[in-house]
Amino acid sequence: MNRRVLVAYATKRGSTREVAEVVAETLRAEGLEAECRPAAEIEDLDGYAGVVLGGALYMGRWHADARDFLKRHRRPLVPLRLAVFAMGPRTLAESDVEGSRKQLDNALAMLPELDPVLVAVFGGVVDPAKLRFPFNRMRVSDARDWDAIHAWAQDVAEQLQAEPAVALA
Repeated sequence: MNRRVLVAYATKRGSTREVAEVVAETLRAEGLEAECRPAAEIEDLDGYAGVVLGGALYMGRWHADARDFLKRHRRPLVPLRLAVFAMGPRTLAESDVEGSRKQLDNALAMLPELDPVLVAVFGGVVDPAKLRFPFNRMRVSDARDWDAIHAWAQDVAEQLQAEPAVALA
């Protein structure tokens, strides 16, 4: 069984990369060969059994590099197991997470031939020191739930290692 997994990420300020690295570490701990790279740098998916794609949500849209990755690799992704996550809400309040999930679902709906095995939304990070006016006036926040991220990555590992379903004739 091929155990190579690509963890690709799209980020502006680095918090999505940090989550992608933790996902890759968790996949490795679960026995997979996970490689973590920026989505914009991926030229092909040859040799991978699965792909995890993460991207930040900004102003109601999933990061362009994540959307472009799916468009660019749509055909090779169809037979692969795909898991997707987005970083977005400033809080983990149900309404914030639901709003971010809707934004991610809208982005994924553009490519209906892709059917991720798992999709998640994690809390985002606001670091005003890295932002320009007027956003540099926002309050500092880090809504990442590392326990939830680890648990999701373990679920991803389980899905990626599961035997494919046998089609009944």
